Amino acid sequence: MKNIFVGNLDFAATESSIRALFEPHGNVERVNLVTDRDTGRSRGFAFVEMADSAEADRAIAALNGTELNGRALNINEARPKSDSGRSFRGGPRGGSGGSGGGGGGGPRQRREPRW
Repeated sequence: MKNIFVGNLDFAATESSIRALFEPHGNVERVNLVTDRDTGRSRGFAFVEMADSAEADRAIAALNGTELNGRALNINEARPKSDSGRSFRGGPRGGSGGSGGGGGGGPRQRREPRW
């Protein structure tokens, strides 16, 4: 089973339109169009799972850079999700990541010694 990332999708794209794009290249097991959990609107990318690795590789080669609804698609093998992009920002204040706190930007100033 090979998982394929499909990026730069038009927000009007549907799971069926993505499936129709990939099916000429092999058997599509699953299409997951990623949507915003609050609005339900597409986030502009999807994942396609194909059972045959060779078919998936051919689909990636054939479809990467092709246009769908006027947008050039970015298609490649999906990389495993890593935790490095989503670090926990707990700290002493407990924050929930992204809001409040901060500071520290800009270059360090050199301090003159106190005589």
